Amino acid sequence: MKIVIAGGSGHLGSALAQACYQRGDQVVVLSRQPMPAPWSVVGWDGRSGGDWEREIDGADVVVNLAGRSVNCRYTTANCGAILASRIDSTLAVAAAIARAAEPPPVWLQASTATIYAHRFDGDNDEHGPLGGSETGTPPSWRFSTAVGRAWEAAADAARVPRTRVVLMRSAIVLGPSPGGIFEVLLDLVRRGLGGPVGSGRQYVSWIHVRDWLAAIDRLIADGGFRGPVNLAAPHPLPNAAFMRALREAWGMPIGLPAPGAVLALGTRLLRTESELVLKSRRVVPGILLARGFAWEFTDWPAAARDLCAQVRAREDVRQSLVSA
Repeated sequence: MKIVIAGGSGHLGSALAQACYQRGDQVVVLSRQPMPAPWSVVGWDGRSGGDWEREIDGADVVVNLAGRSVNCRYTTANCGAILASRIDSTLAVAAAIARAAEPPPVWLQASTATIYAHRFDGDNDEHGPLGGSETGTPPSWRFSTAVGRAWEAAADAARVPRTRVVLMRSAIVLGPSPGGIFEVLLDLVRRGLGGPVGSGRQYVSWIHVRDWLAAIDRLIADGGFRGPVNLAAPHPLPNAAFMRALREAWGMPIGLPAPGAVLALGTRLLRTESELVLKSRRVVPGILLARGFAWEFTDWPAAARDLCAQVRAREDVRQSLVSA
């Protein structure tokens, strides 16, 4: 296949590009800051048309993962940049597909599992209630839900009748490569800080990176997938249990908790938002389950052991090279 990955220079985009390249696909990454890579990297600004559109004409698949990181304080400026980066890139991809003489048969558009309501009492499949109207949640928590809604609305408005559009509502994607979310979580555990966050009751929805990549392959190959699809493991779990399983996988006997007051101070010092770890994301992959997708990792303890083993193996290799 020829696969075009917009926003393919980030952590997840790089994992997808590497997987596709290794199996022999023609990979084209659209990046705001083109860097040398084994595959083709083409510059774009994430909002305007240009020469990059030629890559989409005749491609087999377009995957749009572009969007500024939400790991920041929700200031007016940052919120505007987060929203604009998602809407502008989605509209730009949609326009390129609409203008293509030979449009791609499939467009996989990133979305987010945080679009669902903050809840403890039940799972959110693709028909679950969307967030934004919950009582008792801080106003800043509604921003991420609003971004998800606007993001999907931009794709829904696209006029691409010859292209199947899938909205990937991804949970936290966890992989062993440096620079990802798992590295941050494991670093806390290794420092003895990997205890429950807040009450520890809030649910964590997650997916192993290998299952995320396999799910993308299935979304591409199976024409029955359209519209929103949750990319998440079948068994979300409370934060306290999630962190305990990660400590056990690494062999760390202690994990200091981060109660509300400590978390508020820490997130302010780190220039991020507590919503990222306090919102209860109880998301399940209803459509993938119904269509018989086979996970490699359905339960977090097994996934955590696999990821920790990969990190240890990488560190052992690095140490042996240093020692030599």
